[in-house]
Amino acid sequence: MKTSLSLILCFCITLEANAQNNITPSPIIFIYDASGSMWGQMQGQTKMEIATEVLTTAISKLPDNQKIGLVAYGHRKEGDCADVEFLVDAESGSKAEVITSIKGIKPLGKTPLAYSASQVIDKLRQTKLSATVILITDGIESCDGNICNVIKAAKEEGIDFKIHIIGFGLKSGETGQLQCAAQAGNGYYYDASDADGLSDVLQQATAITIDKPEGNVSVYAIKNGIPIDAWIKAYDIVAKRRPISVRTYGDTAYFYLPPSKYNFEVRPLGGSDVDMITIPNIESFEDKMVHQTISFDGGILGITTTNNGKNWDCIVKLFDANNKMAAYVRTYQTPKEVEVNPGIYKITVQALAMNGTETKTQIKDLTIIAGQSTPVSYDFKTGNFQIYTKAGNENIDAVVTVKETSTGTRVASSRTYTKGAKFLLNPGIYEVKAAPLGEHKTKAAQTFTVEVRQGELTTKEIKF
Repeated sequence: MKTSLSLILCFCITLEANAQNNITPSPIIFIYDASGSMWGQMQGQTKMEIATEVLTTAISKLPDNQKIGLVAYGHRKEGDCADVEFLVDAESGSKAEVITSIKGIKPLGKTPLAYSASQVIDKLRQTKLSATVILITDGIESCDGNICNVIKAAKEEGIDFKIHIIGFGLKSGETGQLQCAAQAGNGYYYDASDADGLSDVLQQATAITIDKPEGNVSVYAIKNGIPIDAWIKAYDIVAKRRPISVRTYGDTAYFYLPPSKYNFEVRPLGGSDVDMITIPNIESFEDKMVHQTISFDGGILGITTTNNGKNWDCIVKLFDANNKMAAYVRTYQTPKEVEVNPGIYKITVQALAMNGTETKTQIKDLTIIAGQSTPVSYDFKTGNFQIYTKAGNENIDAVVTVKETSTGTRVASSRTYTKGAKFLLNPGIYEVKAAPLGEHKTKAAQTFTVEVRQGELTTKEIKF
């Protein structure tokens, strides 16, 4: 009897699981921009070509039982703000129908965002459907509507939908009304600046449907306690799904990650010089909110480079523990500051406009601490060597080469051009060779040694 009950229980659980897996998800309705501006170029293609390719790929990856609707605007009449058409019905539309319709759309007219949204809302009101609406636009409202007000009114009325809005190639100052509308519609506003960006945000928008929780992960990015705008990419390290992205816009960002483990790549978009931060092994759950506060508090490296105690122009490079260059700065004879992630670094300093074997130095195991300033200074040493080449009492042109004697390293060369040549050299003993040019080129070159002392000028006159 116990065995029979166990079998019946297992059978019932299996039926319930299968029933849940076979539940038809609520429709996704795409509002597609077919305004004339979609003929604009991006990455060597029109925006319409990119959007068509990316959207059809995203739709092809949706579950086979996903109902899909398609609405287009601006595709039939050039100046008509009422040019909105339901191309595929959300209650019966298939992936194949939507893909075929998308490929047949040609951009032409205006951008009636508010009116197109109101038409979809009217349809939902009539059919009593719950739906996820995804609006893709490369431009702002051009028909005097306000999509944010439309969405707010629909939500107050109780229409059951979630709307995500994707700005394709929009400028930062153009997104305010769209962000407002997405927030009012319990959805998200996404920026997409190219084909890859559009693919990323479409994957996320189609995953965060009205059937899913409002979000099971929240992320907040700060620098010195102040919220900053950041871009987060979540990489599924178990199921290896395509990365899911979200932007914080200086606030807490909520998004849905299917239960799994993720590595987060978080990149500040403003207010910080700090590079991308990777946060490993973030676990998401279906029924529990996971929160991450990500601090971009960097450490400040103060750099002062001098020559004989005076500010000097140098190239400074900072390398992390993996020998990856974390910062590059040129001092231009001025102390500089650079912000980097906390950690241990190696610094190389290359002095410019000086010659010798000590024009570059390296500082190892420099510790940068978050919120603190770490000063680094280095003083190079030099002296001047000036040479004049003459025939009789007349200055003549000659080629002068300078070698450091202990290593035999050639450190400098120049022509005198009848006015002499001057070299800024590290202190030391050098072998100098002068070879006359022009009408005196048949005369034998002369070689001699010279000692250069720090802060002093050494002058030599050679007669041929």
